[in-house]
Amino acid sequence: MYLVPSILTIAGSDSGGGAGIQADLKTITVLGGYGLSVITALTAQNTRTVAGIEAPSPEFVALQLKTVLTDIPVAAAKTGMLFSAPIIRAAAPFLARKNFPLVVDPVCVAQTGAKLLEDDAVEAMRERIFPVADLLTPNIPEAELFTGMTIRGPEDICRAAEKLLELGPKAVLVKGGHLESLAATDWYAAPDQKPLPLIQPRVNTHSLHGTGCTLSAAIATGLGQGLDMLSAVRGAQRYLNLGLRSAFPLGGGAGPVNHLAPLFKERARRGVLERLAEAGPRLTTLRGLARLVPESSMNLALAVPHADTVDEVAAYSGRITTTRRGEILISGCPEFGAAPNLAQVLLAARRHNSEAACALTLRLDDSVVEALERAGLVAAWFDRAEEPGYLKDREGSILEWGTYEALARHPEPAAVDAVCDRGEVGKEPQARLLGEDLDDLLRKLGLLLTELAR
Repeated sequence: MYLVPSILTIAGSDSGGGAGIQADLKTITVLGGYGLSVITALTAQNTRTVAGIEAPSPEFVALQLKTVLTDIPVAAAKTGMLFSAPIIRAAAPFLARKNFPLVVDPVCVAQTGAKLLEDDAVEAMRERIFPVADLLTPNIPEAELFTGMTIRGPEDICRAAEKLLELGPKAVLVKGGHLESLAATDWYAAPDQKPLPLIQPRVNTHSLHGTGCTLSAAIATGLGQGLDMLSAVRGAQRYLNLGLRSAFPLGGGAGPVNHLAPLFKERARRGVLERLAEAGPRLTTLRGLARLVPESSMNLALAVPHADTVDEVAAYSGRITTTRRGEILISGCPEFGAAPNLAQVLLAARRHNSEAACALTLRLDDSVVEALERAGLVAAWFDRAEEPGYLKDREGSILEWGTYEALARHPEPAAVDAVCDRGEVGKEPQARLLGEDLDDLLRKLGLLLTELAR
């Protein structure tokens, strides 16, 4: 029994490591697959340019493909840069006999602008590769090339998807990253159903090299692990979005996606628990902190870098309380997912300020409001009475909604230090102090306590 599914990539090599075979194998490995490869072209490439392309003979491409398929059970595959009509014709018979899902990324142009598909290969792609695709993943320029359309908006995308479906693929994902919009929307289309917009937050980064390769490889890996098509696409979108948010500068041009981001997040979990455990005793030494402990108790939350879910935010499992004599008591220990409501506050704040990494609940009254102002700490407010009706039955939803709204309405969301509300019947007023790290949060808390003591 093969516990790790084998995922095949048929694509070109990128000597810069950010796209092509290299990006595919990184993606497949990080997401839990065993990567196989058939190399269709060698590129002399970096973040600035493609300096040259050398392609193996079509016969050797076919030999690579035959050799892999006759020995190793392939769970799913993807194609990327196929380069020429002869290479396409050599690979097509093997793909026509496949017994695994195939994702076709019709790579035409590199991020640097270099052509990666010869002119005579366009028709060969249409005739020989598209009909055997389980999913076709063109970006806007590629969709324009293969349909002959000009695409300016969602209506054009839907029409282009229909035209592409007529060429034979079982489904089409038109990637909308090239369109100017607040969000990045990909459109999923299948026969006899209305195209479905799949929305992800747009990431402001120049590290866009290899995005198409990464997405298609991630989709293929999901399919090889048994996911249905739509689930595989959504999972791949999340992986790519994380890779873009955590991308790092490399070279002097378009940098790569951070393919290792999930591993970095996992590695950070232990450090988060350790730092949170160290911060607890520091809280107990702060003079006057009992004054800020809410009746419903206090908690301190810290997120892993680029956290997306409640399970990636740690807090104290037993919360923080105070005795009648003003002693601070910390019960439990740091655990991920221990304070879902406070975690939702932090995650909502991060949607406006990605630097926010920790949060602390505080009692709120007029004297605290005045102390926040004197300390130079910026507060943003929401009103519980304005919560939309459809959210009222969702546990913790008002804090997520309220935090998001408070920062959305503030002219400088990244400058906000505390998110506050006046409470309602049965809910005491509270503030949630935000920090870029625990030292930053404790510094702000010290400023607040100093002003309260005046």
